[in-house]
Amino acid sequence: MWPPRFSSFGVRALTAVCAFASLANAFYLPGVAPRDYTEDAQVDLNVNVLTSDETLLPFDYYYEKFHHVRPKHEENKRESLGSILFGDRLHNSAFELRMLKNVTDCKVLGGDNFVTTVNEEDSKFIAERIKEQYQQNWFVDGLPAAQLMETYQTEEKFYSIGFAMGQYDAKKANPQPYLNNHYDIHIKYHETINSKQKLYRVVGVVIWPYSIPAEAQKAKSCGPDTPGEPGFPITAGVNNIMYTYNVYWDKSDVSWGTRWDHYLYTQDPQIHWFSIINSIVIVLMLSGMIGMILLRALHKDLARYNTFGDEDGSQEDFGWKLVHADVFRPPTHRMLLSVLLGNGAQLFCMTAITLVFAVLGFLSPSSRGSLTTVALIFYVCFASVAGYTSARIYKMLQGEFWRRNVLTTATLIPGVIFAIFAFLNFFLIGAHSSAAVPFSTMLALVALWFLVSLPACMFGAYFGFKAPAVANPVKTNQIPRQIPPQPMYLNKWIASLIGGILPFGAIFIELWLIMNSIWGGRVYYVFGFLSLVFTILVITCSEVAVLMSYFHLCSEDYYWAWRSFLTAGASGFYVFLYSIIYYTRTLALDNFASTVLYFGWSLVMSILFSILTGTVGFFATLVFVRKIFSSIKVD
Repeated sequence: MWPPRFSSFGVRALTAVCAFASLANAFYLPGVAPRDYTEDAQVDLNVNVLTSDETLLPFDYYYEKFHHVRPKHEENKRESLGSILFGDRLHNSAFELRMLKNVTDCKVLGGDNFVTTVNEEDSKFIAERIKEQYQQNWFVDGLPAAQLMETYQTEEKFYSIGFAMGQYDAKKANPQPYLNNHYDIHIKYHETINSKQKLYRVVGVVIWPYSIPAEAQKAKSCGPDTPGEPGFPITAGVNNIMYTYNVYWDKSDVSWGTRWDHYLYTQDPQIHWFSIINSIVIVLMLSGMIGMILLRALHKDLARYNTFGDEDGSQEDFGWKLVHADVFRPPTHRMLLSVLLGNGAQLFCMTAITLVFAVLGFLSPSSRGSLTTVALIFYVCFASVAGYTSARIYKMLQGEFWRRNVLTTATLIPGVIFAIFAFLNFFLIGAHSSAAVPFSTMLALVALWFLVSLPACMFGAYFGFKAPAVANPVKTNQIPRQIPPQPMYLNKWIASLIGGILPFGAIFIELWLIMNSIWGGRVYYVFGFLSLVFTILVITCSEVAVLMSYFHLCSEDYYWAWRSFLTAGASGFYVFLYSIIYYTRTLALDNFASTVLYFGWSLVMSILFSILTGTVGFFATLVFVRKIFSSIKVD
């Protein structure tokens, strides 16, 4: 059967080199040291949040309404900043695991005859969570507990991370939620031998959850063949719950270095190749258009423009040469444009460097939240790039309010994102979700912003304003040239929508896989493919922005700066439209808070994607425009 989807709120993966694509699977665990156990050594079982695809609202395992059995000495495990931001809350548990020591007597969690009494209100809460298909997430030696699944087509077995909290069949006439109150824990181990003794490593964790009657638990008769009632129903009144478990140690030939292979199973690996082929076809199509239209036509234009005309030496200008005295005229809202370009350069550097680290394997799936943590750190550090880029562009555009430029670059986009983040956090607090970011973490983010990002931005801006202004290849007239009426297809917004669909078309298949990882709980690890798609995206944005800007210049429209940004940046608009389609066709969110959270984070991703692609389009067009106008003779 297909694996049940499990989700942890937030974004676990953000979006180098083509040669690394085939190596993506080989380098996902460097720097992670294996842990060796001796026989009878204690093996910790840690518990994480409960998650559901239908709500996207994770709950802490020890949230009081669940009445889960707590250990005698409860301990909160230290998590990375990325894990905390996206809802992970790791704790120790009351489960007792000893290496190679099987437990087959239906051991009671919490001690002999330990029963948890759940009142009527909390029983209703548990029943609702079972109906919403909530799943439990455990970890043993850094490996997530999983259920063993197999595909319909090939019957190939793989691990589906997480396991159901309970059972509920809505298709029955009178559906009843059943709680999984017994767990068969199968731990696979690999034996290693050193010079002194035998050592063992955990290489797999499989959970078989069951709902069984309380009488069977007391009779030490637990498992799939338990006689009696079909399970343990959560009734409308008070419920007395006893949790039991068995432990089985299974020897495995799987080595420690390949223990994640079953977790990283791809049901349809060809879809990545379809994504790459789709992207390459779009790039080849655009490159062909560039070659046929730009290079060929541009070569003829340059030859005509640089050839003296008739015997009198006169020649009437036409085409894009007519706007040579206006093409470098500062655009409107140059402050905003320079700020967006600075932040776009910051996002580009962050994405590129993060992908390099991911491709090389330093962001392994065993380190939860490492991708988000590293991306956030790089984003803060590259604020200096934002300050420098914004200052250079603002100075090139003859801006005068440099203090306002520095402050706006450091606060506008991060401030908007932080405001949305804080707004969504109130919904999480209202839903009592574990994804609600603690106040201490919010303070840490503010400290990173004002103590690291802001000074770095000011540092970069200092060197940006200190550098000499970029000299334009042609002079600009004081009186602007009148722009003739433009055809409808060259309207600023229509042309942007036409151009923006091409970069989106180059990445939409990979985008579907990324969204499955974010909202569907899949582990995304093929960063080699992602790096190649990112490279293709950059090329596509550059080519489409240059192509559309050339059409505008030929129509004597010299306002290319904002048009180039909007043409490539419009792809973010299509990303948001796709998130709406994904919401209606894939997700089944059944409450207002979950919907707000989904579209709030989708809006954040779309905004950042627009800024990133728009920046690529602007700088590609800037290089192109400077090149062609420096190649013509101007009186």
